[in-house]
Amino acid sequence: MFDNGNASAIDTHAESDSRSTLATRFAQVKSLLQKEFGETAFRSWIMPIEPVACAGGLLSLSVPTRFIRDWVKTHYADRIRGLWAQHYGPLSRVDIAIAAGSKQTAAPTEAKSEPFEKLATANENKGKTAEGDQLSSPLDARYTFDNFVTGAPNEFAYAAARKIAENERVTFNPLFLQGGVGLGKTHLMHSIAHAVRSATPARKVVYMSAEKFMYEFVHALRFHDTMAFKAKFRAVDVLMIDDIQFICGKPSTQEEFFHTFNALIDQGKQIIVSADQSPADFDGIEERLRSRLSMGLVAAMHPTTYELRLGILQSKCAQMKRDLPQDVLEFLAQKITSNVREIEGALNRLIAHAELVNRPVTVEAAMDLLADVLRANDRRLTIEDIQKKVAEHYGIRMADMHSPRRARPVARPRQMAMYLCKQLTTHSLPEIGRKFGGRDHTTIIHGVRKIEELIATDAAMRDDAEVLKRAISG
Repeated sequence: MFDNGNASAIDTHAESDSRSTLATRFAQVKSLLQKEFGETAFRSWIMPIEPVACAGGLLSLSVPTRFIRDWVKTHYADRIRGLWAQHYGPLSRVDIAIAAGSKQTAAPTEAKSEPFEKLATANENKGKTAEGDQLSSPLDARYTFDNFVTGAPNEFAYAAARKIAENERVTFNPLFLQGGVGLGKTHLMHSIAHAVRSATPARKVVYMSAEKFMYEFVHALRFHDTMAFKAKFRAVDVLMIDDIQFICGKPSTQEEFFHTFNALIDQGKQIIVSADQSPADFDGIEERLRSRLSMGLVAAMHPTTYELRLGILQSKCAQMKRDLPQDVLEFLAQKITSNVREIEGALNRLIAHAELVNRPVTVEAAMDLLADVLRANDRRLTIEDIQKKVAEHYGIRMADMHSPRRARPVARPRQMAMYLCKQLTTHSLPEIGRKFGGRDHTTIIHGVRKIEELIATDAAMRDDAEVLKRAISG
């Protein structure tokens, strides 16, 4: 298929290649990218790329807009370089520039008078749209319900996701998954899509980022094809939009999403969205859309607990068929508290090191190999930071955190602080107890469990916990 030429001499003969040869070769690279990334990604991002020159180990490409350039640099440049090197010889760099004559010289913004027309690529073919599953972004085969580890911080969101996956109609719509980076929102959305497609293949399931939704809308505006856009999205049975906060401050996209939302809800179709904060906390969003997003079920995914982190590590080892010592897993679960992705990244680093140097993994080795990660986690929060925030929130004194007083106006905030210390820090229960007036670990366990029970049944307490977590983490 490929015109390999003298691959080892690419740097010396590339300048003499005709433009037609360069175009032919890059078209072949594009064809491989199309097969690898799918039709939707190809039409949106890869098709607009044009080759300019290849000389001295530098492959120069052009795209019509800054928006596309930034996306291609982030998501496809390394793969383009790899494919070119594989078939035509090594490259030192891939350079992507905005095509000469392009009117777009600034980062894309959305103005009410010109809602995104400049974002769309000028050389996409009008009328080319994806249908059904082709409209959806690719799903990660690893993200299934079977591979999702549940615990107190995420079991409510997990149960809601399973309910949607197993029933064509549920009493809550939309489902709004809210949580910080790396807590499993995307995993649950992919799991829903996999389960629905498996159980009822006839249902049209679409998963995409809010950024991708915006791009589809921009494309429709650019080619005056909004009717096709509307028809496409209104034919969906389950619509999932990840990172919906991306449309904040973008009135035209909000307007279209609002109408899409209403049309699907009116037809009894299911909507699932995710964000890093609740609808009530969004800035730059219309009140009518905020109201729609809040009308269903907001399921918060809280920071991981020690038990959940340990379960995730054990599950990951089982999936990878690797056997690490239990004390190493416990060490990781105790020390790395930020998010699931960082935990899995640390585990992957240890496993890779063990395989490359053929040495067993020990706690001492983990401390050495993960020194940078451990330092970053140790700097994050102190028990005193949490006590101060909780005391300010409830209007009590810092001294009340250490006092023996048991009156509810003091005891309940103190228990909330204990709960947050357990959730957000790596300190052991005895360490936490010492910071609360020398209380023993059983008192801390009681306080934590009491708050967990109240969060499950008391909306006000649940709101307090969310507000405090955001204030402390921010």
